Amino acid sequence: MKPKYFRYDAAFEKKFEKYKNQITDSERQKLKKRFEIFKENIFDKRLKTHKLKGELSNYYSFSINYSDRIVFKILDDEGIYFIEIGSHDICY
Repeated sequence: MKPKYFRYDAAFEKKFEKYKNQITDSERQKLKKRFEIFKENIFDKRLKTHKLKGELSNYYSFSINYSDRIVFKILDDEGIYFIEIGSHDICY
């Protein structure tokens, strides 16, 4: 699925900026590549996108690297709403 648009709240934007400032240049390049893949197909196998369970059962996540994820919701009109970024422990 190729998303029609992206949304995020101010809290996500702050966390995303903080996350980017804490990673290396090579990790930043990998993050950029992940978003390029995500923009074309949110379910690309390289992203390991999966539906969450429990209290977050309306959400999905995709992998940035081995330990970090981005949590998002697919909106009814095929938009994407970013919720959280961080380690597996933070996101779940």
